[in-house]
Amino acid sequence: MRHLSRRNFLWSAGSGLGTLAFASLATERSMLAAAPVDPLAPKQPHFPPRAKSVIFLFMEGGPSHVDLFDPKPELDKLAGQPLPASFGKVMTAMGTGNNTLMPSKRTWKQYGQSGMWVSDWYPNIAQHVDEMTMIHSCWQDGLNHVGSVCEMNTGSILAGRPALGAWITYGLGSANRDLPTFVVLTDEDEVIGGAQNWSSGFLPATFQGTAFRREGDPILDLSPQKTVGGKQQRSQLDLLADLNKHFSSARPDDTELQARTNSYELAFRMQTAAPEAVNIASESEATKKLYGLDDETTRKFGANCLLARRLVERGVRFVDVYCGSGSKWDAHTHIETNHSHLCKVSDQPIAALLTDLKARGLLDSTLVVWGGEFGRTPFNEQGDGRDHNPWGFTMWMAGGGVKKGFVLGRTDDIGLRQVERPVHVHDLHATIMYLMGLDHLKVTYLHNGRSERATVTDGEVVKELVA
Repeated sequence: MRHLSRRNFLWSAGSGLGTLAFASLATERSMLAAAPVDPLAPKQPHFPPRAKSVIFLFMEGGPSHVDLFDPKPELDKLAGQPLPASFGKVMTAMGTGNNTLMPSKRTWKQYGQSGMWVSDWYPNIAQHVDEMTMIHSCWQDGLNHVGSVCEMNTGSILAGRPALGAWITYGLGSANRDLPTFVVLTDEDEVIGGAQNWSSGFLPATFQGTAFRREGDPILDLSPQKTVGGKQQRSQLDLLADLNKHFSSARPDDTELQARTNSYELAFRMQTAAPEAVNIASESEATKKLYGLDDETTRKFGANCLLARRLVERGVRFVDVYCGSGSKWDAHTHIETNHSHLCKVSDQPIAALLTDLKARGLLDSTLVVWGGEFGRTPFNEQGDGRDHNPWGFTMWMAGGGVKKGFVLGRTDDIGLRQVERPVHVHDLHATIMYLMGLDHLKVTYLHNGRSERATVTDGEVVKELVA
């Protein structure tokens, strides 16, 4: 009998176990490949969701928290003085530059039973503070617009990661098979960084955001040629599906063709559903007036807010609504003129959105998020503006399972840095996912050998703001 050493025994046993594991994996993979691929099929959340949809009101360019929601009496007392050394050194987007403290020229009042402070720039939104959780201690990693807008959308200052809306689509699937699950609405110029802000990144392309237009076809090239009838188009899609199915039958590991077929089918269904969804002309005159569609100043953003309500009403899970596309809130100079205009643009439509959602019984199931990529500094730049401030700024949420009339966190006495209950962008994303019924630690995707998630390597749910 041949002597079997311990080394040979372990080597043989290990090979056998590896063969068994490989056979199991191969069988499982074969079964998965044989199953029909429908990436947008509705999926069960990890726990009962508090919100069914998210409307993210993105004030692009960085609105000034110390002039809108976070009054600082000490800033007024120190006005005209250099930034005290006790607040630490600051390297801003424009360099150290002028660090003369600049007071707010706003008139402040407390509103509602909660007594939240809101400036005279937002009188209509102020009427809804008892529906809000106000977060005064937000912070993020970017210093300039491209990286900061990207991080607020994707969790990273570097392009290439999936947007939060893409992660939610990946985690939950679609609630309306005739419309995209993730929609983007802009008002004027292109968003800084462009489509990277609603990209699916390394996730399959079917999860990326879809940019809608307010007028005409909501999506370019959606409508077929007038010479092509519905029956003919249906036949073309059926033939294409058969050809793709035949081709992919010999390639069970390739899911791209099935995903492409799904997108063709969605586009076909959208030809009827999408134009109806964006047809705000069908709304009552009272509703149009509520959103400010009768005023040139509020018409564009008001139409987008109204469209956002129509979309979540029809099952769209995530809607980005940009105000000031192209970093219009970026008030390095003339902040009074800049913010006065943009607050007039956004105040009435946002208040109307909250009013309308509540009246229709949708606010409890719709999470409304307001904020920009960062705030602005308490010191001036070029005399009458404020620089970028990613170290401490304000955002708020309403509806969708958050506490009402609640204030979380604090910035220092001049509004420069968060000093109490910091909330990073990753924490915001984890919390939004939690309110949608998703555990951000469990929504993962294997990419380049690493299990990726929306909150990258950190982030925690801000349980304090959950009702």
